[in-house]
Amino acid sequence: MATSMIEHVQTVVLPANLSDINGPRQGKWTFNDFASLPANPNAEKQQRYEIIDGVLYAAPLPNETHQKVVGWIYYYLTSHVRLANRGKVFVAPFDVEIGADAVVQPDVLVVLNDNLGCIVTPNRVIGAPDLVVEVSTPDTTGYDRREKQDVYARAGVREYWVVDAAAETVEVMVLRGGTFRPVKVCYGKSLIPSKVVQGMPVIAEQFFADKR
Repeated sequence: MATSMIEHVQTVVLPANLSDINGPRQGKWTFNDFASLPANPNAEKQQRYEIIDGVLYAAPLPNETHQKVVGWIYYYLTSHVRLANRGKVFVAPFDVEIGADAVVQPDVLVVLNDNLGCIVTPNRVIGAPDLVVEVSTPDTTGYDRREKQDVYARAGVREYWVVDAAAETVEVMVLRGGTFRPVKVCYGKSLIPSKVVQGMPVIAEQFFADKR
């Protein structure tokens, strides 16, 4: 999607308030700092954390609709990747150390067999997955399409899906020349045209089955 279409999208995913979190100043966070955080340092605020460009971001915890959509995406990708012995599928919360100053937890990610031994460890992925999927809500759309899209592109993620749970659409983007280029916005009975998971006979509306 062109930048002009998303530049005014608002988000509530913001740099974290560090007043009650022990760690370095913003812009200096690394995986080691992230790993030192308590399991949920602000449980009463219902937030989860990621690092992009050394900045610790706080995002709201996902709601039920979000998790149902994530569940269906994980189910179909597992059916066509893991069960076909093409790679592995992971679902959040699972850390991806995607750069020296970036740690994210994509909603769903795929690592194909060629990369499994290179980037997958028992407790996190270190490097760029082949496919990343983010299920966007009004709270996270801007973050998913700016900060996260940019860091995924810089890291070399081959394919990025932004799934709009409210609009029931799946935007498929592929990396070309260091930038994600749109392939198709899928909805209804549109097939998902993945280049990473080729031949996957899944239509967009199957990801939203629990909403019907």
